[in-house]
Amino acid sequence: MTNSAPTSVAIRESGRMRRRQPDLDVERVRSEFPALRQQVNGKPLVYLDNAATALKPQSVIDAVVRAYSEDSANVHRGVHTLSQRATDAYEASRETVADFLGAASPAQVVFVRGTTEALNLVAQSFARPRLGPGDEVLVTGLEHHSNIVPWQLVCKQTGAQLAVAPITERGEVSIAAVQSRLSARTRIVAVAHASNALGTVLPVREICAAAHAVGAKVVVDGAQAAPHLPIDVTTIGCDFYAFSGHKVYGPTGVGVLYGRGDLLAAMAPYQGGGDMIESVSFESTRFKPPPHRFEAGTPHIAGAIGLAAAIDYVQGLGWEAMHRHETRLLSSATARLLGVPGLQIVGRAADKIGVLSFVLEGVHPHDLATIADLEGVAIRAGHHCAQPVMDRLGIVATARASFALYNTSADVEALHRAVLRAQEIFS
Repeated sequence: MTNSAPTSVAIRESGRMRRRQPDLDVERVRSEFPALRQQVNGKPLVYLDNAATALKPQSVIDAVVRAYSEDSANVHRGVHTLSQRATDAYEASRETVADFLGAASPAQVVFVRGTTEALNLVAQSFARPRLGPGDEVLVTGLEHHSNIVPWQLVCKQTGAQLAVAPITERGEVSIAAVQSRLSARTRIVAVAHASNALGTVLPVREICAAAHAVGAKVVVDGAQAAPHLPIDVTTIGCDFYAFSGHKVYGPTGVGVLYGRGDLLAAMAPYQGGGDMIESVSFESTRFKPPPHRFEAGTPHIAGAIGLAAAIDYVQGLGWEAMHRHETRLLSSATARLLGVPGLQIVGRAADKIGVLSFVLEGVHPHDLATIADLEGVAIRAGHHCAQPVMDRLGIVATARASFALYNTSADVEALHRAVLRAQEIFS
């Protein structure tokens, strides 16, 4: 994604020309998100903290309510009607997610609590038995803590080493930087699809190809990409892909791990409990095949159903229309904030999702966010669980505005006014 909107009237896809999707009907979209009807501190809510969690459309809320009010039963083990309906809805959600990711089979989709659990599952169940002294796990300097700490833990457990591909001053990771850190010792490459702190989109397809050339497996943290970019795990070429439901307009507490079928089948369970077994005795246990062997106990049934509803909602709007809309917002906000004296935008990658991090001279990011909140504008301030990024760029924290499909040019203007207000107070 670049900072200029597409101008072509037709897009080539699968060898055919198709008409450009109409622009997003933002006012209609906004009407479908109940949280946007409220006021904060006497001002209409301007929600620009979407990289942390997105708001939920009414269709997702309704799907979760139906799951609890009509089909509130456990899955897989019941023969009564409610249990069977819940099971059908839960497994249909798996099929929806598989289609969303371009996975070859729903059996490649494991429901987890979120991206964090998915990455820990891969680190402990796949990587730990296969790593040893002298091996390396490669990450980039743009990673969220959730794609650093699990690998540090598994390296400590196995004697492997953590290697890091550096980022530039613009907040980019080049394929050359990754290739320079790859070697015959590299066993795992763990990389974000898009940075939560800076919005940078990484060249994941090229990284996968380079990693596979040295025999390494690739784990992609897709938490930030999934709400903004169409995902095709086959085209990307990754071995594992993870994302969280709550960032793609779905419920909290549910997420997805995609894994190649042969790799999942070779992995031992991450946790033990009910519903992930074929049989149990005191002498031995035989586990179900993937994905169920990784879903011990009662899952977040309503969460999975709500996630499927969120995916249906997003796909119904169209990726091209959402892309144009969010690109325009990012471009407009960038231009407006660059006009503020003493403001520096942090992260100027050529390829970005709608994340805008910045610092304002003389105003701490936490103070800026507090004043913005008084104006009804919700932004994030801090290191964004990406302290190595802040250290590399020589700052402690940033203010971060992150855009979604329901944001408008009026929201950009409200952000601009809030920044000016903070500057006025602290001057």
